[in-house]
Amino acid sequence: MAQNHIRRAAGQNGSNGANSAHATDAKRPPGRPRSEESRQSILRSTLKLLKQPGGFPELSIEAVAADANVGKTTVYRWWPTKAALVADAFSASADEELRFPNTGSVYTDISLQMRGLIRIFRSQRGKVVAALLAGGQSDPELLEAYRDRFLWPRRRQAYQTLQRGVDRGELPAGCDFDLILDSLYGPILMRFLIRHVKLEERFAEEVCGLVLKGLKSQPKAEAREH
Repeated sequence: MAQNHIRRAAGQNGSNGANSAHATDAKRPPGRPRSEESRQSILRSTLKLLKQPGGFPELSIEAVAADANVGKTTVYRWWPTKAALVADAFSASADEELRFPNTGSVYTDISLQMRGLIRIFRSQRGKVVAALLAGGQSDPELLEAYRDRFLWPRRRQAYQTLQRGVDRGELPAGCDFDLILDSLYGPILMRFLIRHVKLEERFAEEVCGLVLKGLKSQPKAEAREH
């Protein structure tokens, strides 16, 4: 089951270029630093403008190009739609912070990554995430871009982290990775979006303790049934 999770994530990611910006860079010949500078400038301008009143609905490629001091065609060279640009801008800004460590403990690896996510949600970039998710309710293209360019790449890393936990005997073989991850990250999104309770970093350990340690204590036969 674990391998099916990883293959499915890879398929979702590869079918539409979840890391298209990185793939484009890999194909581009060396010796073009100005192009990379322009790309980074566009990503920074996108995040900057998303934080302004109006958010995603009022954001335009023309405004991003003007703020980044590039031509509109330069923006479209890397991103075919506004949704793809916005999803990549947020993904690129959070890439290093949201990588899963490999400490030898699945509980520590997951809780540290979750703390990083909570810090982002509590920062100014949290407004970008809220705008993406809110806009995606009426714009399927935006929600698809968020899934493909942000969610699936992290999900694939999470599958690998959970698999290491299975290999070390910390988690039962045959456990449902998607159910585990939804149980871990769903409460964070709930507190982030609904704000019925303050979202704090220590919440990561509380959720991990409930989900991962509870899962570890399951009898093996019961875990396989799920």
